[in-house]
Amino acid sequence: MKKHKFRAYLFFVLIIFSLIILFIFWFLQILFLNSYYRYFKKGDMQAMSREVIRAYTNNQNDYASLNMISYKNNVCIEIINEDNIIYSSSNSNSCMLLDNSLVKKAKKKFVSGNNKTTSFTAYNYRFNDELLVYGEKLNDKTIIFISTPLKIMGSILTVIKNEFIYAAVVVLVISLFLSFILANVFSNPITKMTEESKKMAKGNYDVKFKESSIEEINELAKTLNNTSVELAKTESLRRELLANVSHDLKTPLTLIKANAEMVKDLTYSNEEKRNSNLDVIIKETDRLNLLVEDILDLSKVQSDTMKLEITRVNLNDLVKAIIKRYEVLKDRDGYEIQFKNNKKHIIKADKKRLEQVIYNLINNAINYTGSDKIIKINIKEYDKFIRFEVVDTGDGIATEDLKYIWDKYYKVDKKYKRVTYGTGLGLSIVKNILELHHFNYGVKTSKKGTNFYFDIPKE
Repeated sequence: MKKHKFRAYLFFVLIIFSLIILFIFWFLQILFLNSYYRYFKKGDMQAMSREVIRAYTNNQNDYASLNMISYKNNVCIEIINEDNIIYSSSNSNSCMLLDNSLVKKAKKKFVSGNNKTTSFTAYNYRFNDELLVYGEKLNDKTIIFISTPLKIMGSILTVIKNEFIYAAVVVLVISLFLSFILANVFSNPITKMTEESKKMAKGNYDVKFKESSIEEINELAKTLNNTSVELAKTESLRRELLANVSHDLKTPLTLIKANAEMVKDLTYSNEEKRNSNLDVIIKETDRLNLLVEDILDLSKVQSDTMKLEITRVNLNDLVKAIIKRYEVLKDRDGYEIQFKNNKKHIIKADKKRLEQVIYNLINNAINYTGSDKIIKINIKEYDKFIRFEVVDTGDGIATEDLKYIWDKYYKVDKKYKRVTYGTGLGLSIVKNILELHHFNYGVKTSKKGTNFYFDIPKE
């Protein structure tokens, strides 16, 4: 398909539209005007016949009113009673029918027929004019004929045709001018948007799309501006993700390499130092493995390839089993995870993925809890759902940062720092798994701490 510029295409369409309007106007006014005039005139003569009948009925000997009707309307009026003309108006231009044999024949046929009204046309050779005749029976003996010349219609058509030529030229010039203006009004915003879109496609997300007075174009500008903002955030997160993943990979790899070289070159004969170096290698390998698993899990969730295996789960037993894993932190670092709930809560969820959610929320709380190193886990029961909460005692999250905390690798202080546990992908994984379960989730924060929660619908 051949492509055209929007401005030229719109200009062309508007011109074609104007020509179609002119053609329709010409078609209706010139071709149908004569037929419409005859139809209108016939109706006018029918109404005039009512007037003639009233005037004749009211005073059959006074023809002044009939003469007035004939003169005022430029018609010829004939009243026939039993083949005798008892009245004929003196308007000579429209009364030349009296000697017309075709008219006489048509009148005679109507008189002898059963129709109450008739209408026909006849040509007046003397005046080179066409006449319209209308007849109506007043009763079985009295008949009224009214005739009018149609020559005036020919003059009107000539005037209209000449006037139409000038009007068409004026309308066409105005259409060209308005089409040019409208084409520019509609196309300029789109052309500018196209230019800005090309810049955005090249990675410049600082472009701004100007809004327009046209609602559809204005909505498009708003959508593109929002798209530009979202793309800028996505690009920023992409760069941050690459930097953070690179950091997470580089540091363990460096430590693994350094300790492996030490074992090989220096401590291979010293069992204590060798074991210490090997412990570091194992620890950093575990960290790398955790990072890879988190990235794979997040990729599965976001690509809709993760399938849930919904089963009945005892939430209390699951939480207690997870807490046991952190006992080493209590003995070594002084962290305390408080959970006081002995009621049995049976829910429907994917046990493995729900375990991952709880594990990541606890890790997040450990990373950001206060100096008392206390983390509280609550299970609250409501009418329609069960709420699970993980609460820390940290300094809270700034309001402007709340909408970003679920993003990958987002840091409140915007600076990368290694946390005690986790990879920086935990909350993003939590968000995606909970949305996959269709669980409501959220966060409440203050200067006294932060509460991450999610709601599990009751059976």
